[in-house]
Amino acid sequence: MTTVSHLYAAVADDLALVEDTLSLVARSDFVPLETMLTQVLSRGGKRLRPAISLLAGGFGDYDADNQIPLAASIELLHTATLVHDDVIDASDTRRGESTANASFGNPASVMLGDYMFAHAAELVARTGHIGVIRLFAETLMVMAKGELAQDVSAYDSASGTMRDYYVRIHGKTASLFATAGAGGAMMGGCRAETVEALREYGRSVGMAFQIVDDILDFCGTEEQLGKPVGGDLSAGTLTLPAIVLMERQPDNNPVSHFLDANGEAEQARWLEASLHAIRDEAIIDHCLQVAWEWRDRAITALHESTEDGPRPELTAIAEFITQRDF
Repeated sequence: MTTVSHLYAAVADDLALVEDTLSLVARSDFVPLETMLTQVLSRGGKRLRPAISLLAGGFGDYDADNQIPLAASIELLHTATLVHDDVIDASDTRRGESTANASFGNPASVMLGDYMFAHAAELVARTGHIGVIRLFAETLMVMAKGELAQDVSAYDSASGTMRDYYVRIHGKTASLFATAGAGGAMMGGCRAETVEALREYGRSVGMAFQIVDDILDFCGTEEQLGKPVGGDLSAGTLTLPAIVLMERQPDNNPVSHFLDANGEAEQARWLEASLHAIRDEAIIDHCLQVAWEWRDRAITALHESTEDGPRPELTAIAEFITQRDF
C-alpha cells in the first residue's frame, strides 16, 4: 500500500526541515500566541503542497537554503487559510480536533490567521527571489477571491454551474498547488517551459484533490472526515456531486429544494434527501471520472518540459490523491 512517507522519500530530509521551520514559527514570547500557533501547526496533515514545491525544485539547481523557506511559507499560507475558513464556516472541528475558533474565539482566530499570513510572507521574502515573492502575493489575492466567491454564492442555486465551480476551486485550492509547482521550479532557475509545466501540474493536481475532497464530503464517514458528512452543502456550498445531481434533475431535485427551504425542519428533510440522492453510484462515478481527468492532465504536464526531474514521484502523488477511500 502506498503511503505518504513513500511518496515523499526523495525529499524526506528537507521536508523534515520544513517541519522544523514551522515549529520555529510556533515559538513566541507572547504565550497566548504560541499556544494558538502550536495548536494549529502541530496537527501535521499530508504536507502535499510543500512536498510538491520541494520536488519541483529538483527540475533545476536545487538549493535547500531557499527551497525550504519557500515550502514552509506555502504550508503556512495554506494553514492560515484553514484558520480563516473555520471562522467563516463556524466550524467546531477539523480532522476530528477542535478548531482555533472553537478553542479561542473568532476575533483571536482572525488575528491568528493574519499573523500566519504575515509570517508566511516573511519566509518567502527570505529567498530574495522577486519573481517568487510576486507569485506568492498574487496567489494570496487569488485565494482570497476564491473564498469570497464561495461565501457570496452560498445558498444561491444560480451559482451551481460547472464554470462557477471550477473558478471557485481553482481560487481556493488549486492556485496554491500551482504556486507550489511553479515556485519550486522558479527557485531552481528552471526554464520558462518547465515553470509553466509544473504550474499546470500543480493546478491540475489541486483541482483533482479538491474534487476528491468534495466527493468524500458526501461519501465519507464523520470519523474519516473529522467533520459532519455533507458539511459543504449544509453550509450552502454547491460542489461537483450536488451540481451533477442538479444538472441531471433540473426541474425537481432535493438540492434545489434544500436551498429554497424555510425553517430548520424543512432544511433538514431536504438535506437528508440530497445526501441520499447524491450518493447514487452513477453520480459518484461521474465525479470520480472528472477527478481522474484532472489527474491525467497533471501527469501529461510533467512531460511538457525537456528538463529532467523527479517525474515518478510527482506522478505518484497525482495518482495517490485520486485513490483515497470512498
